[in-house]
Amino acid sequence: MADDSYYSQSATFGQRQQGFVDFGCPLSKAHKTGLGSSAALVTAITVALIAWHIEGVDQKLPLHTVHNLAQAAHCAAQGKVGSGFDVAAAVFGSCLYRRFTPSILEAVGEPSSSGFAERLRLCVDDLNIDHKWDVEVSSRAVQLPKSLLLLMCDVDCGSETPSMVRQILAWRKEKPSEAERLWSAIQEGSNYLCQTLTHLSQLDGINMQAKQELIDTVLTIRSLVREMSTKSNVPVEPPIITQLLDYCTSLPGVIGGVAPGAGGYDAVALLVDNDGEVVRDLKQRLEHWEAREEGTGLRIGKVQLLRVRQAYEGIRHEDVSKYSEWLDGRQPST
Repeated sequence: MADDSYYSQSATFGQRQQGFVDFGCPLSKAHKTGLGSSAALVTAITVALIAWHIEGVDQKLPLHTVHNLAQAAHCAAQGKVGSGFDVAAAVFGSCLYRRFTPSILEAVGEPSSSGFAERLRLCVDDLNIDHKWDVEVSSRAVQLPKSLLLLMCDVDCGSETPSMVRQILAWRKEKPSEAERLWSAIQEGSNYLCQTLTHLSQLDGINMQAKQELIDTVLTIRSLVREMSTKSNVPVEPPIITQLLDYCTSLPGVIGGVAPGAGGYDAVALLVDNDGEVVRDLKQRLEHWEAREEGTGLRIGKVQLLRVRQAYEGIRHEDVSKYSEWLDGRQPST
C-alpha cells in the first residue's frame, strides 16, 4: 500500500485502505513513478525516530541532523550512489541543492565494523574535522510563477536508478573531459532556467517572448541530455520518452518537459500554463497517446497525469488520528 502517485496504477489494483491504495502486488513487482518514494520513506522513518528519542523535538526539528542522518541511511540502502537531492527535498522542501562530497559518508564505514556508531554520530553532527559536510541547500531558492504549474506523468515502464547512475559515473570516469563538457553545459542551462523562473515569478504576468525563452531553454537542456544518453549509452532520455516529450510540448499551454531525476522510463515532468482547460486537455490527450520504441520493443500505451503539484514544504508533523485503526492494531476498514 502506498500513496497513489508513488507507484503506477494498473487496471487491477485493489481497494483503498485507510487512505492508501492497495496495489494488489508485492513491492518487488510494483512499478515506481520516480517521484522519490525511497527518499521520502527513509526521511520519514529518520525524522520519526529522532522525534521519538529527542525531547522537545516537536517545537523545533533539527533539519540538518535529519538531513545528514537520512542521507547516510539512504546512501547505504542505495549503494552510496545518487545525488541526494531527493532526500534534501524531502527534508527541506523545494530547494537548490549542491551534493556533498561522497567521502563524508565513505569515512563512516560499514555498520558491522568496530566503532561504527561513534563515527556515524560524528558524521551526522558534523564533528569530523577531516570530513566536514560541504552540502549546500538553499530552501525556496527557486520560485515558480503563479501562472505556471509543474506536473508529473506516470509512464509505467520503470527504471533502476542505482544501476543507471553507476553507468553514468563509469562513463564520467572513463571519459572525464567529454563528460565534464556536457555536465557543465547542463548545469549552466539548469541554473539559467531556475533564475529565469524566479525572475518571472516576481512579475505580474508572462508574455509570449518570456514563454518562448523558457521553451528554448528546456529544449536546449534536453538536447544536451540526449547527447549524454548517446555518449554514455545510458537511457537518460530514451527515444520513446523523446517522442512523448515532443508530443506534449506541441500541445497548447505546455512550455516543455524533461525525464526527471536520473531519467529513464519512469515518468516525465511538465511545465504548463496554470489553466484548468490546459490541464484537462493534456490529461485527455495523454490517455489516448501511444508509442513504440524501435529495436527495444518498449511500448507506451497510456500516460497517466499524477495528482501532484509543485510544493515548497518538506517534512511536517502529521495528524496521527487518521491512522488510529493501524495504531490500535485493528484491521483497517476498506
